[in-house]
Amino acid sequence: MTEQRAIETEPGLVFDVLVDGAPDAPLVLLLHGFAESFHMWREQLPALAAAGYRAVAPSQRGYSTGARPRASDLANYHFDKLVADALAVADAFGPGSGRFHLVGHDWGAGIAWGMADRHADRVASLTVVSRPHPNAFNRALFLPDGEQAQRSRHHKTFLEPNAASKVLADDARWLRERWAKCGVPAAAAEDYLAVLGNASAMEAALAWYRARGAIRAPLGTVTVPVLYIWGEADDTVGRVAAEDTRDFVSGPYRFEALPGVGHFAVDQAGGRVTELLLAHLASHQA
Repeated sequence: MTEQRAIETEPGLVFDVLVDGAPDAPLVLLLHGFAESFHMWREQLPALAAAGYRAVAPSQRGYSTGARPRASDLANYHFDKLVADALAVADAFGPGSGRFHLVGHDWGAGIAWGMADRHADRVASLTVVSRPHPNAFNRALFLPDGEQAQRSRHHKTFLEPNAASKVLADDARWLRERWAKCGVPAAAAEDYLAVLGNASAMEAALAWYRARGAIRAPLGTVTVPVLYIWGEADDTVGRVAAEDTRDFVSGPYRFEALPGVGHFAVDQAGGRVTELLLAHLASHQA
């Protein structure tokens, strides 16, 4: 049964974490994206436990109330610290220096790409949903056709000083309309707003974008086994960035394009995502 725990990784950082599965089972770490929360893995957590894994989904820095340093100091939300947080949570549930499976969506996938690059010895397999390898994204972003730049224009909006108030205005109308357009169930939207629907949490979530700036830092070629799931109707990631991700993976690689599925693939096609994830894990045991 999925339960919520509080895990302190260091003084001043207490993360809310959803956990399911036997304590001695192989670890699967699941990282949520924006604008969601750890609730997005509601279907995958029990499915992973039933398949014999220990599934762990943290509410990441800024999303957990106990791990929300000042958003005005962007150093608190530097990419390196986000990667370190995820690794610390994995260490809290698995043996130190042990390998684990890694899953991420959107921003969580960005962190997962970074972990697979910098800590390949710890990652048994990587599953990314919606978010291409940063190098593929950057390359697509600067193509003359401007297609990926147009898809990513909201990132610059998130850098504006009053972005949080705009996103939350009128009972988070912008978010609600976006979720509905992308097939996110109303109940899931309420779960996400229970975490993000206040100014403090939203400022922290947007600090991830502001600390990074408009461009993703380049990473190296990923050597661990990768499953990349991309919805063909994703309005934020075009086909060029998605398909070019293969250029930056040297290990075993599987690319799955889901017809009619948008950016929030885990909400819109959770059953298919779970099926693909379990098959990938079974092929690359820790």
